[in-house]
Amino acid sequence: MNPRLTGLFVHPVKSLRGCAVTEAEVDALGLVGDRRFLVVDPEGRFLTQRTLPRMALITTALTPDALQLAAPGMSPLRVDRASDPAAPRVAVTVWSSAGLRAEDCGPAAAEWLGTFLRTPCRLVRIGPEFDRPVRRMPVEWSGAAAAQVGFADAFPFLLVSEASRADLNDRLVAQGGEPLGWDRFRPNLVIEGCAAFVEDTWPRLRIGGIEFLAAGSCARCAVTTTDQETGERGVEPLRTLAAYRRDPRKPEDVNFGQNLVHRTIGGRLRIGDAVVLPAGEAAGAGAG
Repeated sequence: MNPRLTGLFVHPVKSLRGCAVTEAEVDALGLVGDRRFLVVDPEGRFLTQRTLPRMALITTALTPDALQLAAPGMSPLRVDRASDPAAPRVAVTVWSSAGLRAEDCGPAAAEWLGTFLRTPCRLVRIGPEFDRPVRRMPVEWSGAAAAQVGFADAFPFLLVSEASRADLNDRLVAQGGEPLGWDRFRPNLVIEGCAAFVEDTWPRLRIGGIEFLAAGSCARCAVTTTDQETGERGVEPLRTLAAYRRDPRKPEDVNFGQNLVHRTIGGRLRIGDAVVLPAGEAAGAGAG
């Protein structure tokens, strides 16, 4: 069976719920609409489910013109997707990327999020002044400048295979646990037709007309242990992953999925697109 794209996910606001889509455009920052909004504290520092698991309860949807948010007990919120030249500019921080220029989405969004999350915060949006180069570029990158990334942790894309999740779920069920859905892992790209964890070994690949370079395994955090329906936090899947997916070079990291940087700026990805590997690469041998 040849590898192909079977899942495509956009997460409009970092750490809020994502959306499954059947196709998506690709621009300089990744999937159009993915992590273009960010929730920040009053000092401009990014907020995530790591410290606010209640963020998992906020659903997102995109229309051509707007971001729509919904949460239990709250009236729906609509926020324009388009840049607003009159919006206040805010300096925000995502991990070690400080001073990122973003647009404040206004007091109504701040009040809505602050009320539901029970903490002072604001919603910001990527605008034309935003500039965030990827800090750890793939070895094979040959561009004159570094690739760009939006409000994701570090890279524009995260890819995981169906076989890798099946391997993990088999282990969870064998221990008396429940299988987990993709919402725990927040990938952009899901593929089938390869062995479990073989995606860790591919230095480059092409999906549809988009060429990607591997940027390293994704070290997982407490977000994977947060039930996306209830916001409650447990110990799985990190406890099980830690038994067999520790990074041999950084044992404190537990890996699941492959970070990618895209070499092709522009184009469209669709469910069913073929995954094409370089000559000599195999889809059948796992990384263990």
